[in-house]
Amino acid sequence: MAGQPQAAPLLALAERAQALGFDSIWAGDSLLARPRHEPLTLLAAVAGQLRGIDIGTAVLLPAVRNPVLLAHQLATLDQVAEGHLIVGVGIAADVPNIRSEFVAAGVPFEKRVRRLLEGLRLARSLWSGQPVDWNGRWKVERGALGPIPHRAGGPPIWIGGSLPASLKRAGRYFEGWLPIAPSAAQWARGWREVKDIARAAGRDPDTLTGAMYLTLAVDDDASRANARLDAFLERYYAQPAAVLRSRQANYAGPRAGLAEWLQGYASAGASHLVLRFAGDHERHLETVADLRAQLR
Repeated sequence: MAGQPQAAPLLALAERAQALGFDSIWAGDSLLARPRHEPLTLLAAVAGQLRGIDIGTAVLLPAVRNPVLLAHQLATLDQVAEGHLIVGVGIAADVPNIRSEFVAAGVPFEKRVRRLLEGLRLARSLWSGQPVDWNGRWKVERGALGPIPHRAGGPPIWIGGSLPASLKRAGRYFEGWLPIAPSAAQWARGWREVKDIARAAGRDPDTLTGAMYLTLAVDDDASRANARLDAFLERYYAQPAAVLRSRQANYAGPRAGLAEWLQGYASAGASHLVLRFAGDHERHLETVADLRAQLR
């Protein structure tokens, strides 16, 4: 997005994040709509360079991929990461440039939810290592995948979204919930609902992970922080910043306020906070690392 496509600075940033005590490194996904590296390839490079740190997608769009190929990629990546892979997934926002991505991939946008759910069920079946017969959108006859993931059963899959249908999917089918929209109070209500849905589906809600995706611009000058965040969001999404900030959890201001804001999500029950910085990544990493001890 900044016109600097080199991968080496990103790998150096990942190394710096681990040195500062961050628990995980995340990469987003887009084919054509937004400029970024292909996430699974980039995360394989991170996993090959670093050890003992989780890597994750925030979020991957499985619906634009063949699930057999994706199952193979994720199994291999989980082996490279030695079981430290988390697969965050989403159904994709209904905006023109995302619809164009689906057209370019030869995938019907209107069928994306069903494609996601069936495709991930197929991937999980293949991760068993046993021969799989599948007769649905995709046809598999006695297909056995190797290698299977490092983690038994495959990496945990977290899903985004905060609409009622999204909460149902999270509670019924996935190992974690990773939304981008709610305030801390809204997140707490949604998390309770996800766990209630899981319980009603016969699942143990305590095995699910509650996470949150947050966007930050930290500066002692609040007006400068807000201008920086607005510019970042508009450049990234090509939409008005006011619209985006009403739909996504975000913070712009001094570090003291950031600590309180992050604590709100931690107190609501979020055990993982996935942070996206509005540029100036090295400084943001160090600022948040200094605040970590304050979170409870």
